Amino acid sequence: MSAVRELFVVTHPEATHHLEDRVGGWFDSGLTERGHAHARRIAEVLAERVNPGAALFTSDLRRTRETAETIADKLGCETQSLAELREKSYGEGEGRPDSWFRERFVPPPKHGERMNHDEGLAGAETKAEWVGRVYTGMDAVMADPAAQKIIVTHGGSATFVIAHWIGMPLESLDVVAFRLASGSITHLREDDYFHSHAVVSLNETSHLCD
Repeated sequence: MSAVRELFVVTHPEATHHLEDRVGGWFDSGLTERGHAHARRIAEVLAERVNPGAALFTSDLRRTRETAETIADKLGCETQSLAELREKSYGEGEGRPDSWFRERFVPPPKHGERMNHDEGLAGAETKAEWVGRVYTGMDAVMADPAAQKIIVTHGGSATFVIAHWIGMPLESLDVVAFRLASGSITHLREDDYFHSHAVVSLNETSHLCD
């Protein structure tokens, strides 16, 4: 079994809930026309960097699946859907207007309990549950023998995909966040000499110029 060498982490491009000012989470929105165009650009970039035989993993929500399917068509590979790669669940807040959400959302404290903080939304995941789920999904991704992997996920969950690659323990993630734009590509690589898990590039967006 070959070792994991490279990961390309893709955040899905523009989806309908962005334009409608609705909460995403597990709300199953699809890509907009602009989002589909950006997905094609992402696929073109990856086609220049990825060799045949790469494994393609995606969150099972519509907006990520649509992105992954565009990539798969370009690369000639199959997609593997993992619910563990979904965005955070906001429970009753999913799909609601952003204004409704902000009136009810209870942000975590600057100090004190953050991982198990109750955000005031029925059915929502705690951060601990969210991070644990993404880490479980990444365990499955890393177990795949492909030397190159593409992971299509969401802006929030991508932080924990990267954190898993770096090897950050769960308890250290209470204040960690990478700011990743919609449609971004992050390149992760294990070097040949030290076998370090490097972040080669973070939040690439130059391919999205309209």
